[in-house]
Amino acid sequence: MTWKPDEVVGGVVSRTVDWSRREWLGLCGAAGAAGFLMGQGDAHAQESGVPAALALDHLLLGIGDLDQGIAWVEKTTGVKAAIGGTHPGMGTRNALLSLGGRRYLEIIAPDPAQKDFRFSIDVRKLSEPRVITWAAGTTDIEALAKRARAAGLTVFGPRDGSRARPDGRMLAWKTLGVQNTLGADGVEPIPFFIEWAAGSVHPSQDSPAGCELQELAIEHPLAAAVAGMLEKLGVRSEVKKADRARLTAQLRTPKGQVSLF
Repeated sequence: MTWKPDEVVGGVVSRTVDWSRREWLGLCGAAGAAGFLMGQGDAHAQESGVPAALALDHLLLGIGDLDQGIAWVEKTTGVKAAIGGTHPGMGTRNALLSLGGRRYLEIIAPDPAQKDFRFSIDVRKLSEPRVITWAAGTTDIEALAKRARAAGLTVFGPRDGSRARPDGRMLAWKTLGVQNTLGADGVEPIPFFIEWAAGSVHPSQDSPAGCELQELAIEHPLAAAVAGMLEKLGVRSEVKKADRARLTAQLRTPKGQVSLF
């Protein structure tokens, strides 16, 4: 799948690799530093009954050490991400930077202050940063859940979540996942969905700026299966067949054109 700015993603999608409900809810909790993007539904989405206003929201860059991830991103892009917060009970913490518009990058890593680790992707094993998954925002997550169930899919959520920002302001959201088995090589090519509550400040609005997301491409050994699931859920997709699963983000940065994968 290739995504470019202002391109609408019109469908319900979700998580992967036979996760337990506890593992999925763990990732949903991490979305507290995650985002929501208002979009406009396209004709395909409307004709297929997919609720409008779905679009790429944020990318998750996994790494085994947050400080290392922040330093790497700054060296690579010229922009230093700001600490976002921790995810109590999940074992992770993050840092954020804006990707232009209502999109942003979340650097997510283990939180050494937490004993238990419940995040669904084991970023503890990553010695180098990797784009591990992405999220799509929606204005009607209940409608997405309804469509997924109607398609015979197992839905996790919508689940309410919230966290306090460093300035004390509250962020609130709902997340949704649909089980599938397409996760491979530590990469989840199918996004999870998030709807932000009214009044919540989108992370792209006050995270360090300077980078702009231009494109997100998906590669996978089972390219047809990934594309087929996205299409089944109303997402028009183009997935490139490759030996390994990989998400590649093309960014315009103060240091020029950069590829994150």
